[in-house]
Amino acid sequence: MNKGWIVSTGSSLGLWLHSKGINIFNPMLKATIFKQFCGGTSLQDCQAAIDYLHVNKTLSVLDYGAEGKSTEEDFDRTMEENIKAITFASTHPSVPIISSKITSLASEELLRKFQSEGKLSGQESQEFEKVRNRLNQLCHAAKRNNMAVFIDAEETWIQDTIDTLVKDLMEKYNREKVVVYHTYQLYRKDKLSSLIADHQEAVTKGYKLGAKLVRGAYMEKERDRAKTMGYPSPIQDTKEDTDRDYNIAIKYCVDHYEQIASCNGSHNQKSVEYEAELIAERGLQRNHSHLNFCQLYGMSDFITFNLAEGGYNVAKYVPYGPVKEVVPYLIRRAKENTSVTGEMSRELSFILSEMKRRGMK
Repeated sequence: MNKGWIVSTGSSLGLWLHSKGINIFNPMLKATIFKQFCGGTSLQDCQAAIDYLHVNKTLSVLDYGAEGKSTEEDFDRTMEENIKAITFASTHPSVPIISSKITSLASEELLRKFQSEGKLSGQESQEFEKVRNRLNQLCHAAKRNNMAVFIDAEETWIQDTIDTLVKDLMEKYNREKVVVYHTYQLYRKDKLSSLIADHQEAVTKGYKLGAKLVRGAYMEKERDRAKTMGYPSPIQDTKEDTDRDYNIAIKYCVDHYEQIASCNGSHNQKSVEYEAELIAERGLQRNHSHLNFCQLYGMSDFITFNLAEGGYNVAKYVPYGPVKEVVPYLIRRAKENTSVTGEMSRELSFILSEMKRRGMK
């Protein structure tokens, strides 16, 4: 039985209870969704997940999962948590990357205003400079510890600001090797052209492009906002359009692998197989540092572990943090688990195949 409806209903209930400050749901979350998608409540708790993945020849991407912060103190605290993750990861060879989300380091309203108006008040300009400083501290720590940072993509109404910030970081830190990865959501109609333009800009300015490719996580939210506000939806009209642009982006990154360090963040088996075929056709090293794959912890183990067995660079996102802090992140990930490709039945068949691979069936 396909239980996607349970995830959807449970997710909505979980968000409502969380918004009301009701903690009675915490034990259930920790025993179900939290256990499925998270490494633990702290960096130390993640050790078991890191070790498990390492045994399966899989890297880990540490992701402090707190979202929805709003004060300068919260933003500074999140930055400090990210730097702690870098320090922790630097002692673990199988943890070469952390992930960060700019709205955990900056006010969404500030990012939106910078994008929509282009002008900030004196106070806002000071706050924006603090955002730049947080990001620079984070990326400087990563470079110093021979690590890398994935910067998440977010909603269209703040993404232009994020693009500006991340390209500045790449120009500064990606001179010799890729420290900073930008994220391209190919469910957007304009992101394939953005990827190509960003690569050309990087070549012109003398730095390497870091590109994490995903389909996207805010489709319903984006379409609803576009409809409500009366502007054309930025989202591809069909899944086939998204798949087309995604595969073109994969090919572009592989064809320019010397200047682009890419990470194929897909849970779609065809997209993963397509890149593997391109790597083979071009006679490239499967474990080249610029050719990477990544899936979410708790999802698509069949894809991840088979890539690992095949000698490819593959990692799992391992989110962590206090349950009450990470709930919004977990709910979003749980929803994605039913709609990443619209193929929950395929995900279930992967699980059966994985059980067979391990001699469990």
